[in-house]
Amino acid sequence: MAARAYWQGQIRLALVSIPVEIYSATKSGAAVSFKQIHEPSGQPIHYDKVVTGMGPVDTDEIMKGYEVSKGEYVLLEQDEIDAVKLESKKTLELTQFVDASEIDVLYYEKPYFVVPADDLAEEAFIVLREALRRTKKVGLGQLAMRGREYVVSLKPCGRGMVLETLRYADEVHKAQGYFRDIPDDKPSEELLELAEALITKRSGDFHPQDFHDRYVDALKDLIERKRKAKGKTIIDDKDTGAKTGSNVVDLMAALKKSMEKAGGTAAAEKKAPAKKAPAKTAAKAPAKTPAKTPAKKRA
Repeated sequence: MAARAYWQGQIRLALVSIPVEIYSATKSGAAVSFKQIHEPSGQPIHYDKVVTGMGPVDTDEIMKGYEVSKGEYVLLEQDEIDAVKLESKKTLELTQFVDASEIDVLYYEKPYFVVPADDLAEEAFIVLREALRRTKKVGLGQLAMRGREYVVSLKPCGRGMVLETLRYADEVHKAQGYFRDIPDDKPSEELLELAEALITKRSGDFHPQDFHDRYVDALKDLIERKRKAKGKTIIDDKDTGAKTGSNVVDLMAALKKSMEKAGGTAAAEKKAPAKKAPAKTAAKAPAKTPAKTPAKKRA
């Protein structure tokens, strides 16, 4: 495997130890980064470390400080910080198993691929993977890597497994602090049916390659055009888009128009008569006479 393992060690389940390697499952995207340039000279801008009223200072005079109150800092030596760092351990002990649905998506942080370290580890690796798959459980444990300790989850993924670092509870905001002012009202059934129909119409499989960062694409295009234009300013006109409504009437119209664009007009029209059918039947009931019935059919 060409990639370099991020961590090598063993997963322990009771008395069973499984040698594994983990690899980062993500990579940096094709982001565009800029440097600040001094326009007259064309040279990059550099920053010096300075103290207000004193000017530049030497690197060996700089310490790390934690602000305990306004303007008051506790200074720490690098050796003191290094002394409390956790030693990277070579064992991930699975201490608990939970349903995947119990872990809120807000807690998931970064994924890693987990593979057996060698041929001898494959049998135990496969047994653990399939046991997790059958029980539909996620393994939990804590792992010390690169100076800090992580809460991690472990779950099956194809032929391998995925380990994900999780955020600690104090790193996640409580949702109710943001959602409490949203009214607990029941939506209009007609609006709900239109929204459901639109979602159904646009449902499909997830293909991540279909999505692109349009801002990055536009930046790259701008850079290339400006390079060819030899520095000439290039500003494209922006489409401000249509105005958006804020009331129920606008929402209804927008949903219906969206269905028309999605080719769902016929489906929506078929639903409407179905709801009115009982009313027509009730109206016919008191007028059941041989003379009137044929007249209605001819109409």
